[in-house]
Amino acid sequence: MTGRANSMIPNSIIIVGGGASGVVLAAHLLKSANPDLRVTLIEKRPHFGQGIAYSTLLSAHVLNVSAAGMSAYADDPGNFWRWLLERGLATQEQAPVYAPRSLYARYLGELLDELEASEKASGRLRLIREESLSISPTASGVEVALANGTSVVAHLAVLATGHDEVPAAGQGHAIRMGSEADTALDPDRSVMVLGTGLSMVDAFLALEQRGHRGDIVAVSRRGLLPSPHRKGNPIKLDVADIPLGTQLSYFVGWFRDLIRENQKAGIDWRDVVDGLRPFNQKIWQNWPASAKRRFVEHTKAWWDIHRHRMAPEVHARVSEAVQSGRIRLVAGRVVDIAGNEGAFKVEVQSRHTQRLESFDVTRLYDCSGIVRDISTTSNSAVRSLVDRGLARPDPLRIGLDVTANCEIIAGDGAVSRKILAVGPLTRGTFFEIDAIPDIRVQCARLSRQLLG
Repeated sequence: MTGRANSMIPNSIIIVGGGASGVVLAAHLLKSANPDLRVTLIEKRPHFGQGIAYSTLLSAHVLNVSAAGMSAYADDPGNFWRWLLERGLATQEQAPVYAPRSLYARYLGELLDELEASEKASGRLRLIREESLSISPTASGVEVALANGTSVVAHLAVLATGHDEVPAAGQGHAIRMGSEADTALDPDRSVMVLGTGLSMVDAFLALEQRGHRGDIVAVSRRGLLPSPHRKGNPIKLDVADIPLGTQLSYFVGWFRDLIRENQKAGIDWRDVVDGLRPFNQKIWQNWPASAKRRFVEHTKAWWDIHRHRMAPEVHARVSEAVQSGRIRLVAGRVVDIAGNEGAFKVEVQSRHTQRLESFDVTRLYDCSGIVRDISTTSNSAVRSLVDRGLARPDPLRIGLDVTANCEIIAGDGAVSRKILAVGPLTRGTFFEIDAIPDIRVQCARLSRQLLG
């Protein structure tokens, strides 16, 4: 990757956000032999490397990617798998393994501990446990203001803040699972989950762990559950095989035909979806704006259940709960929420019949996925950039507008040489940038771009 950021080789870099994306970026940067490099990692949570995804302690919350694909390093894909084997946490005979996410947090924590120990003498790594309030360009670089009243300066800053921790605006009384508002709940009362994807699955597993026995009503526009993983071998595709830059309807038709052809040859559809993965970002970036918008609004739900799958053992538990009636999947949209804490009446309009159905529930959980408008984010640093015109939402408003080199684009269209972003914040440009296998490649490229 080349671009403006290469015009200045920075000696000091601040990473705002010390979750998985921030730790992975720091690890790639510190592979540099530059003795003058200084990396400052800032995280408001007590522990680095966790963020929302890996802070769970529930053993049933397992990775949605097998351990063989979860290395923090793009050039060492077996790193996490070896880590598990060396500690007796997995055996070769078990593969594929979908490890608990808490174990992955431990892996990232140990990786950072090793980096901190190895860089202690050089002082190339600094860890700060504090909330970042704002990022401001200066004459010589950037200044990051912290909640404790101090600030940190460097040549440039990289936002790695991950997913928003607060429900999107308009979700009414819905709360996040595991948040402070998620207080003790009568185990026999009914609850509603907004969303039927992987976050809903997490909510179900957490409720079960707590001993919850009541009904769970899961509502989404299409009421679709993610599919299970199966062991397989991705098909081999060449970029020349893929119709880039077409309208969405043509591309979807081509992809369905590709799946049918391979299924006739006895190949699982998962191997076709996974064979396309190396090209997903290129496909997204070559689509016209109209195709991107239609995909997000109409096709993404179908793509997600095939692309972002469940571990087989988790899928078995969820399927049993659906079949027994413990989980009721509803395809529709919430049109009204009445009542107050502990007693809600929710009106849902069915997708198929348009009729209204009323549900009495004690609590609503927001598991609806990506924030629909990044300008409403609860993250202070990101919100401050947008409010001051130093950054702008991407055209779909699902992330910040960034260049292919991860540089933030300001409200007036100017490209920043000093403020960049990685991970889910950049989904408007890269789209497939939520999972570690994609994030580590992005971090590796950005590291080479910044450090030469």
